[in-house]
Amino acid sequence: MGYREVYDAWKKDPEGFWLDQVDLIDWDKRPTRALDDSAAPLYGWFPDSVCNTCYNALDRHVEAGHGDRTAVIYDSPVTGVKDQFTYSQMLDRVSRLAGALAARGVTKGDRVVLYMPMIPEALVAMLACARIGAIHSVVFGGFAASELSVRIDDAKPKAIIAASCGIEPGRTVAYKPMLDEAIDLSEHKPEFTMIFQRPMLQADLIEGRDHSWREITAGAEPVGCTPMDGMDPLYVLYTSGTTGQPKGVVRANAGHMVALAWTMRNIYDIGAGDVMFTGSDVGWVVGHSYICYAPLIVGATTIVFEGKPVGTPDAGTFWRLIDDYKVKTLFTAPTAFRAIKRDDPHGEMLTKYDTSSLKHLFLAGERADPDTIQWASDKLGVPVIDHWWQTETGFAIAANPAGLELLPIKLGSPSVPMPGYEVHILGEDGHEVEPGELGAVAIKLPLPPGTLPTLWNAEDRFKKSYLNTFPGYYETGDAGVIDEDGYLFIMARTDDVINVAGHRLSTGAIEEVLAGHPDVAECAVIGAADPLKGQLPIGFLCLNKGCERDANELIAECVRLVRQKIGPVAAFKTAVLVDRLPKTRSGKILRGVMAKIADGQEYRMPATIDDPEILPEITVALEEIGYPTVA
Repeated sequence: MGYREVYDAWKKDPEGFWLDQVDLIDWDKRPTRALDDSAAPLYGWFPDSVCNTCYNALDRHVEAGHGDRTAVIYDSPVTGVKDQFTYSQMLDRVSRLAGALAARGVTKGDRVVLYMPMIPEALVAMLACARIGAIHSVVFGGFAASELSVRIDDAKPKAIIAASCGIEPGRTVAYKPMLDEAIDLSEHKPEFTMIFQRPMLQADLIEGRDHSWREITAGAEPVGCTPMDGMDPLYVLYTSGTTGQPKGVVRANAGHMVALAWTMRNIYDIGAGDVMFTGSDVGWVVGHSYICYAPLIVGATTIVFEGKPVGTPDAGTFWRLIDDYKVKTLFTAPTAFRAIKRDDPHGEMLTKYDTSSLKHLFLAGERADPDTIQWASDKLGVPVIDHWWQTETGFAIAANPAGLELLPIKLGSPSVPMPGYEVHILGEDGHEVEPGELGAVAIKLPLPPGTLPTLWNAEDRFKKSYLNTFPGYYETGDAGVIDEDGYLFIMARTDDVINVAGHRLSTGAIEEVLAGHPDVAECAVIGAADPLKGQLPIGFLCLNKGCERDANELIAECVRLVRQKIGPVAAFKTAVLVDRLPKTRSGKILRGVMAKIADGQEYRMPATIDDPEILPEITVALEEIGYPTVA
């Protein structure tokens, strides 16, 4: 069946559709019911099922005779280490770590915080928790102690598993001092910690509380899988909240597995034995879904990459990985490709490698501008598929289902809603707007399996954040349009829709025009307060490597482009050249922080920022063009 037939089949019988997918998973008790609506508008999936996620990711493949298949490839250009682990080897390592945790009293329902870099042990720890029914919460290694402590107090973990350090280009980041400080700051104290000592930096252990990973797993007895009810939590993943208090997104076992298994076959075209490289990190939802769980659930090979798309050592790193490991599907953020394009605008690095194994490139995390998609498509010669989802959903809301049917690609669009998602564009009054009109992107309840059923210990906040604005719908927080063909276009976060003299404009639409300039490698647009028009757009432009154009001349060209493509209504007159943009570690541009700087407002340093030293550069750039405006 093609996309339309599959989507219509889901819409006709949503519960029957998802029950038909449960054979993708092995069960202790196969579900007979799909949707639990007993607490609507809070929903759950497969309430009468019993299962274990670790069993589906490892044991069943070994039992089926595939233990010698490669499960995890580790490639670390920042340390020069490469390694591979079969399904049997992963099962042994995971079951022993699970045994070590169980021997120290960690049991079903306990929380374990993981504070890890991109090393295979991060996946081992996640799967070990899943094996014994402990709820893991991964905090990206290197988060500041204050942010880690907030998450410790919210999750109240029995144990914390950390590495001694992370490796960044040119520097080693000691994790243990930050972990110690975070525990000191926290009201809740873990019963013990487990430290994976890396050879680059050995951590000092506190006797009685800290234990060496290697020492306590060496003598640990392997344990089997704990049966879990389908709606039991697998993990809690914290996402930034607008108040500064992070939101703990809950992911339940059964729906998570079913949804991910469906997406691997139907969206990513990945099955048993295929190699998938997802250029992200554990600690972000993309890493959870498509580095750790989904590839292993379907018996594929996943790559754990400890490096950057450029600078480790150059803009050809991704192409080397594709060549070395015969990657079939690459999934990364648009910002990664903008960085590659900026360093190697003519794609000269590609000529050094054989990338013929690559069939699809998927982009998500930031809006993929048409220029970047076109560049990647031209250089790689494969479909470049933008798709859109959120930490809260765990998998794509809208995508082009390459494994099912590759639909015509519309530049700037993540294509069409996936089964499970009925997407609507609503006005401020909650009524649907006309096709092509900008509005709030909302999804009719219930959300599909694999999406968040609630926030950790914060049901009222869950309702306030996502359900109350448009009753009967999940509020995504994004603004967009749906065209006459049913294609969705995500234009900006709702907060990034600016009001210029009464006209609501998408910053994403302006960015799309600016990114189309041949000398612009990457850009961001914010709305700055203006006493006359309410808000005015300001552009931040990063140029291609080697471009030495006159700044005023280039900015004038960009202003004319916006006027031609969008019109005078945009009132776009101001732009500034910058070397780089402030981003989160997952590649999202921090437009909200930039807007506060432009308006002279206080802002909270985001915990997720990749490099805090960028913000003073943005402040200086804005001051040079007269911001914040002095009344």
